[in-house]
Amino acid sequence: MKHREHRDNGDHGENLITETVIGAAIDVHRELGPGLLETTYRSCLAHELRLRDLRVDTEKGLPIRYREIELEVGYRVDLLVADLVVVEVKAVERLLPIHEAQLLTYLKFSGMRIGLLINFNVKLLTSGIRRLAR
Repeated sequence: MKHREHRDNGDHGENLITETVIGAAIDVHRELGPGLLETTYRSCLAHELRLRDLRVDTEKGLPIRYREIELEVGYRVDLLVADLVVVEVKAVERLLPIHEAQLLTYLKFSGMRIGLLINFNVKLLTSGIRRLAR
């Protein structure tokens, strides 16, 4: 069964997608290790997710709505997976509250409920993953 078929299943679909994203990120991290650029990890993670038959939009523009108008102000979501989960890829010394705030803002503007913040610049990837909900 393809994960994209779970789109209307609410939490169940989002949980399957996040589990798949985390598994794919672990595979990418095992292969590449820490110390590379975010763009490298983003590209490899998108490729890995497509191999797992998930629809992935990269660098998806995210307009904001201000009063009665929609503004293109340069916000871009790293990965939007199956139109359900926003993934922000980082390669930083450590995740900071500003990174979580950024992801929560992207969730708000996109209307998505679940996001993953993944920092690849760690020895053990599971210590660099945050799952956030709006």
